[in-house]
Amino acid sequence: MSKFWSNYPIIDREIEEVKKQISKNAKCKDKIIEKSILELLNSGGKMLRPAFTVIASKFGDYNEERVIALASVIEMFHMATLVHDDVIDDAELRRGKETVQAKYGKNYAVYIGDYLFCLCFRILATTSSIERGVDIDTKVMSRICMGEVEQLSSRFNKDVSIKDYLKRISGKTAELFSLSLYIGAAESSCDKKICRLFWEIGHNIGMAFQIIDDTLDYVGTDEEIGKKSGNDIKDGIYTLPLLLAMKNNKEVFDKILKEDNYTDEEARNIIEKVKENNGVEESIKIAEKYSEKSFKYINKLPDNEYKDILLEVTKKLLKRKY
Repeated sequence: MSKFWSNYPIIDREIEEVKKQISKNAKCKDKIIEKSILELLNSGGKMLRPAFTVIASKFGDYNEERVIALASVIEMFHMATLVHDDVIDDAELRRGKETVQAKYGKNYAVYIGDYLFCLCFRILATTSSIERGVDIDTKVMSRICMGEVEQLSSRFNKDVSIKDYLKRISGKTAELFSLSLYIGAAESSCDKKICRLFWEIGHNIGMAFQIIDDTLDYVGTDEEIGKKSGNDIKDGIYTLPLLLAMKNNKEVFDKILKEDNYTDEEARNIIEKVKENNGVEESIKIAEKYSEKSFKYINKLPDNEYKDILLEVTKKLLKRKY
């Protein structure tokens, strides 16, 4: 169980309400589906996205029923994408624990992800007074799915550009961070300027967060990143450190990149070449630029305790050691 929010009891309490809402909605005749959802919910995730929805909602006319419902939808949508990602990647570990597809099989994992999507829309449809949730959520969901499709279609493609990569993670990761903050503010009747600020904050946090995650695949241990390091390379997913290193020394990577899966030894060799050609170092600098933008936008928010919490939490997330 993650204790990430334990220093912020006012947010921690709301997160517990979100988890209760998800647990309640997870009840199902098929006990494998129900059990798998509860296991994923309690697997130690930081619950960042629903917490961001709660924080942003505190800047307006806070309505607990609406906010907890929306925060639950945000987290269940995130959970669904994780389950489906692990099926596509054939991943064995998630947050250091066995994935749904590894434990219950790919068929069950697909149905579990689909069931979570259904729960999202059921909550949106049955919660009173949610004015913007369905329209905004469906648009964002489609963009996130397209980001995932673009990643899948670009596997082992040496011609992926840095611009392509940034567009991909904007849809795949940053979009849900943006939605998490924006929807909390919008449903709490914050003015358009504040809502837009939250969207930009979420975008820049999400971009930095994903670049950091991708960089840790080259420098982190299995324990630090909760999965096997080098997995992206072995799966043909070329992320920013590799793309930057390729830009710096195309000839080296033309010789060692292939069109199908890599062995552990080949993946380690690529990692070393990425480090030698400044891919990790330059990735960190780009992540820092997005981080600084997120701090800049947070500082434009009205002063209150929730602004302070958001600033402190963002620093924890993005000021990481490599």
